[in-house]
Amino acid sequence: MRTCYCLSFLFWTCMLPVVQMTPSPKRTIKYSQSERILGLSQDDGKTLHRSKRGWMWNQFFLLEEYIGPDTQYVGKLHTDQDKGDGNLKYILTGDGAGSLFIIDENTGDIHAAKKLDREEKSLYVLRAKAIDRKTGKQVEPESEFIIKIHDINDNEPKFTKDTYTASVPEMSGVGTSVIQVTATDADDANYGNSAKVVYSILQGQPYFSVDPETGIIKTALPDMSRENREQYQVVIQAKDMGGQMGGLSGTTTVIITLTDVNDNPPRFPQSTYQFSSPESASLGTPLGRIKANDLDVGENAEIEYSISNGDGSDMFDIITDKDTQEGIITIKKHLDFENKMLYSLRVEAANTHPDPRFFHLGPFKDTALVKVSVEDTDEPPMFSRSSYIIEVDEDAKEGTIIGQVIAQDPDTTKSAIKYSVDRHTDLDRIFNIHSGNGSIFISKPLDREETPWHNITVIATEINNPKQSSQIPVFIRILDINDHAPEFAKYYETFVCENAKAGQLVQTVSAVDKDEPPRGHKFFFELVPEFAVHPNFSVVDNKDNTAGILTRRNGYSRSKMSTYLLPVLIFDNEYPIQSSTGTLTIRVCACDSRGNMQSCNAEALLLSAGLSTGALIAILLCIIILLVLVVLFAALKRQRKKEPLIISKDDVRDNIVTYNDEGGGEEDTQAFDIGTLRNPEAREESKMRRDVIPETIFQIRRTAPLWENIDVQDFIQRRLKENDLDPTAPPYDSLATYAYEGNDSIANSLSSLESLTMDGNQDYDYLSDWGPRFKKLADMYGGDDSDRD
Repeated sequence: MRTCYCLSFLFWTCMLPVVQMTPSPKRTIKYSQSERILGLSQDDGKTLHRSKRGWMWNQFFLLEEYIGPDTQYVGKLHTDQDKGDGNLKYILTGDGAGSLFIIDENTGDIHAAKKLDREEKSLYVLRAKAIDRKTGKQVEPESEFIIKIHDINDNEPKFTKDTYTASVPEMSGVGTSVIQVTATDADDANYGNSAKVVYSILQGQPYFSVDPETGIIKTALPDMSRENREQYQVVIQAKDMGGQMGGLSGTTTVIITLTDVNDNPPRFPQSTYQFSSPESASLGTPLGRIKANDLDVGENAEIEYSISNGDGSDMFDIITDKDTQEGIITIKKHLDFENKMLYSLRVEAANTHPDPRFFHLGPFKDTALVKVSVEDTDEPPMFSRSSYIIEVDEDAKEGTIIGQVIAQDPDTTKSAIKYSVDRHTDLDRIFNIHSGNGSIFISKPLDREETPWHNITVIATEINNPKQSSQIPVFIRILDINDHAPEFAKYYETFVCENAKAGQLVQTVSAVDKDEPPRGHKFFFELVPEFAVHPNFSVVDNKDNTAGILTRRNGYSRSKMSTYLLPVLIFDNEYPIQSSTGTLTIRVCACDSRGNMQSCNAEALLLSAGLSTGALIAILLCIIILLVLVVLFAALKRQRKKEPLIISKDDVRDNIVTYNDEGGGEEDTQAFDIGTLRNPEAREESKMRRDVIPETIFQIRRTAPLWENIDVQDFIQRRLKENDLDPTAPPYDSLATYAYEGNDSIANSLSSLESLTMDGNQDYDYLSDWGPRFKKLADMYGGDDSDRD
């Protein structure tokens, strides 16, 4: 027979919650031999074994936050199989095994290695087993036990919020609940009074109180008024240990606001108000504002204004400004100084949300007297209507009177009225008006299809005071007459198959008409009388403003007739009857057996020409390229520079330019004077150019005199600048040469033009041989000798 062993636990614990300085008594877990029960089965005769585990079990308790010098002893694990020879090894597993709880594997003693906090974990489940060191097998089945942590009062109560906000209506009765505050204590509520919290009020009395057990804050004074004080700060304390001495406590702040109730009626600050208005003020014009004061806020301060009575209750109105809670008095009807000059109103202000609980405080409304005086003004003319609607036929003749407007001066003077049309509303000047009586007449023909309505404005002006004027809209409706003939709804171009049968539908046509008859359109279709019996096609009126075009014979040949033009007569049913002729184009095309078009005459001609779309595009591109080349050639030719008048590089100013004329000789005093270029001190006068014909006589330009000893380069630059700015200069480039030798030259001028001033003899007798044209010149120079003698 096999013997089974079972672990038996024997332990001792100290159940007192007092922490002792002496080591706690040891707890021993002992394993006893299991009983062996033998039994015999009646069925198969086999022997049955039942292992009965006999142990005494309880929980272990440890004190949290243990601060003793030694580790806390938990208990001892022991089995009867342990002979004390060290062959068994005790192992502890489970919550905190090896870290919080350690076991001596030889003796089985269990200790708490660290300080425990019940608020972090209050229960630990551990498992213990004994193993044979040699075989590595368990000598007893694994057992499970629990270690509970005993609580101490080490946590103060904490409120769920640092600051609470609450509100309660003003004028509330004593004991009205405001808010409930809650504090929690992390200590064990099932062990002692460490977690038993009691509430008390530290600040906020005598206005509020708190229930010590529930933490509900209530009002303690009756009829607290928001208008006197709106906000209170209440401090609540929560203390554990049932509020006893030595308990821990925590506090929180509660901000309590008194909310408004409608306990104050509106009141006018004054009993009478005065306003004035000119009689010309328009409807809805505000005359003034009045306001009743209400100490309440929000919707409790909302006021509705009304006119309760008075002789002006039908002439004036009052509306409430929701933003400012003011009453705005406005004009309800037109005022007339000549009729009445002063009105009295009784205005009432009442709360829109009265509270029945406070009706005993008095009526929640107030009244005030409002007086309105009417001021006399010069009023503009007034029309008899607010607008006019006039109807006229569109065939009305020019000059026809279509209606009349009437206006008069409302003042006692009854000034005469002059009428006119605002041309901004009648730019085409289709209508006009008689200035004296307001009769409107037609100035141009009317066309309803173009403009069915005309909206014009008529102005009435006082003759004595043109600044006083008024205007009125006049709506003129143009009535339709049947003046347009119906026509095809669109351009119809269809085809007929060469193999078409007689009676086959070719096309369905419809018509439109610009006119709008009151009973709707009704069109009729038929062939024109000249083609009443058409050999090829017929027209069948469908009686629904459409018609069908049918074939009248079998087969068509596009080689004989490629296109048919079918004239159709369309007329309406109005008076006078209007009609028109529309032409339907029908092409003859080749079709398949199902009537689908394959080719028509126009396509065949295009194919026979042999020009494809690609060829046409190529020809067009060539033409464009040629045009671009011509434009570029013309542009390049224009950019060529013109040659200057003087081409010779040897040209100097001393050279004389010949214009193929002989000039006037010495009598020509306007000849070119080179002396002005040689002498910078000479005063230059503007002279007209002789190489161009001046078109405009410009103002004579004066040149500033040059000072002595001027630099040659500076002189040239000045002359060049003057030449550039000369308005008489030609529009082409020309060469301007300045021969300036400067002052104080030892050689003086080298020009032969000044040889007349030099001493010496020269023979000019050869001038007599040049002919009679040089006779005068020969006499002048030939008689030089005699003159000297």
